[in-house]
Amino acid sequence: MRAYFIKPGTTGPADLKLEERPDPVPSQREILVRLHAVSLNYRDQVIARDGHPAGKATTDTIPCSDGAGEVIAIGPGVTRFAVGDRVASTYDLGWAGGVFGDFPRPSRGQPGADGMLAELVVLSQEDAVRIPDELSYEEAACLPCAAVTAWTALVDMGQMTVGQTVLTQGTGGVSMFALQFAKATGCRVIVTSSSDEKLKRAKALGADDLINYRTTPDWASAVRKLTGGRGVDQIVEIGGVGTLAQSYRALAIGGHIGLIGFLADVDEVPPPAMPRSGRLNRISVGSRENFEDMNRAIAQNGIKPVIDRSFPFEQAIDAYQYMLKAQHFGKIAITF
Repeated sequence: MRAYFIKPGTTGPADLKLEERPDPVPSQREILVRLHAVSLNYRDQVIARDGHPAGKATTDTIPCSDGAGEVIAIGPGVTRFAVGDRVASTYDLGWAGGVFGDFPRPSRGQPGADGMLAELVVLSQEDAVRIPDELSYEEAACLPCAAVTAWTALVDMGQMTVGQTVLTQGTGGVSMFALQFAKATGCRVIVTSSSDEKLKRAKALGADDLINYRTTPDWASAVRKLTGGRGVDQIVEIGGVGTLAQSYRALAIGGHIGLIGFLADVDEVPPPAMPRSGRLNRISVGSRENFEDMNRAIAQNGIKPVIDRSFPFEQAIDAYQYMLKAQHFGKIAITF
């Protein structure tokens, strides 16, 4: 099989190496999956630069946490899947459900835990889920990190309900899934972006209110105005350092902020700046149970992941480079 590898000492996506390796063989309670698609997340850029908090790569590592494909063989003791099943990987290894308590838990595609940018991968049967019949492999490959993160932030941790107002920052994968989940729940959605063109596309997906944060740098005040001074019930906070202070100001009393990834600093604003009864949760993607719950909602509501562009497997490095331009809307996929 062919697979891409991050080598020790890599300095960026251009250093990824495509190599031929022996086909893997599933062992006890493992499944062998032929990949048909992978999607990229921002963390994949960080890992390729050898700068992830998990540490530097000391051995060859297959990148990318998110992929979908077909089960082509099963090992002894497998009960959750059969040959021919369509599956996607989970992001965190061994997290079937419950509270994310045993931190740090290995996450796929980082040093010490091979990822999905390969023609064949072996997965524990506990670290995979069936994908909705309504989705293509390319669409399903967009789910494990971005979609589950948005679902956990809004539904699991945020307890989103009908009639709430939700703010999403930017138009990347997490934000567009948050928009779709919020609209399916019956919420009002405010989207921020630096691009009027991207805001128009978000409007076409159902966004109710749009704010260009370049032309309106004090977007928290704009949010307050749009909500009659009340603020929003939910914020999907992905902006990183510099946006959390405004998120506090834009939040309604009793509201919830889901802090995504490792870009935003929770110490940036002292806790007293939080509105009364407000909650801030750092979101660690989600469990397999979250993923399976989300998949049922996706199927029931006919939600389709937003894919900006797809690249063939042989052009995976081009996909990484395209992501660096930060011009994409939704997800970037790599197909096999």
